[in-house]
Amino acid sequence: MRKIMIGWLLVFFALATLMHACSSKKQKPVERPVPVVASVAHQKSVPVQMTAMGSVEAFQTISVRSRITAQIQKVLFSEGQDVKKGDLLLELDCRTYEAALRQAQANLARDKAQALYASEQSRRYADLVKKDYVAREQYEQIQANSAALEATVKADEAFVESNRVQMQYCSIHSPIDGRTGMLKVNQGNIIKADDTELLTINQIQPINVAFAIPEKDLPRVRKYLAERKLAVSAVIPGEDRPETGELSFVDNAIDKTTGTITLKGTFPNKEKRLVPGQFVNVVLTLATVPDAVLVPTQSVEQGQAGQYIYVIRPDSTVEMRPVTIGQAVDNETVVLGGIKAGERVVTDGQMRLLPGARVTVKGKPMTGSR
Repeated sequence: MRKIMIGWLLVFFALATLMHACSSKKQKPVERPVPVVASVAHQKSVPVQMTAMGSVEAFQTISVRSRITAQIQKVLFSEGQDVKKGDLLLELDCRTYEAALRQAQANLARDKAQALYASEQSRRYADLVKKDYVAREQYEQIQANSAALEATVKADEAFVESNRVQMQYCSIHSPIDGRTGMLKVNQGNIIKADDTELLTINQIQPINVAFAIPEKDLPRVRKYLAERKLAVSAVIPGEDRPETGELSFVDNAIDKTTGTITLKGTFPNKEKRLVPGQFVNVVLTLATVPDAVLVPTQSVEQGQAGQYIYVIRPDSTVEMRPVTIGQAVDNETVVLGGIKAGERVVTDGQMRLLPGARVTVKGKPMTGSR
């Protein structure tokens, strides 16, 4: 009986010791995966572009003035009207110039008659001087008179032509295709020759857009411009549809105050959406990079060592991978190195992550825009 009691005591002591040892061990906490949103890096052709703010300029601006002094008799256009080259804009009161033309024509007719008579007289005196019927001095005087009258006729003809030109200035026509501005002198006013600006006409088809780029980007632009014509697009603020054109001008000097150089793009402006003086967002396309790797811009993080992206490995753990970033295109960023197409990247939830952390992806991973 005593041996049995001792045996039970030994068993009880062993169980107590085992339970104490188990209870003294710390329980390891259960690791829970971090919920994140992910996307898949993909490939597509990406344009190499530069953006700037630009201002619209007329292709040509013509200041219309009168070549003669006269009264405005008729206004034959409306302000802001689109006109064609040669369209009649204004008619001037030219009765004075008409009278001057008629007088010049009459003088020409008179002097022509006198010149004809002097020419016949000179011919007759040439025969008489050969027969010594008249003195040579008299013949030479008749001959000089005939030559003077011929010169007078030529002067009269020039004066008639001058008056005809003056008469042409009585009608003011549009020198270009364009859009008229505000009429600055009303009908009935007398205007002086080459003194008063009557109106301006802006050619808006085609039209130019001027913009500036940093000095450091000029070599790149020249490089691509030497290879091909460069496309330029202009977007009116508040609108989505761009106007497209070509780079047509690079200035020959850099602005020292801003460190920029001015460029211009020429646009057909078929719908006349671009208006001189308007501000637009300009995109200059230099080239196209085929099969570029893109990720959502929000997946790129900035650390002390540079930019990085959390990449989800096949075992659902994340890796903090350094990357080299290119340009941004429509909420996506080109990755020049560090990421391959098809890899999953974290786009939301990075604040709770550490390298090696296990994650669970909420919803179906996005594949990016195509």
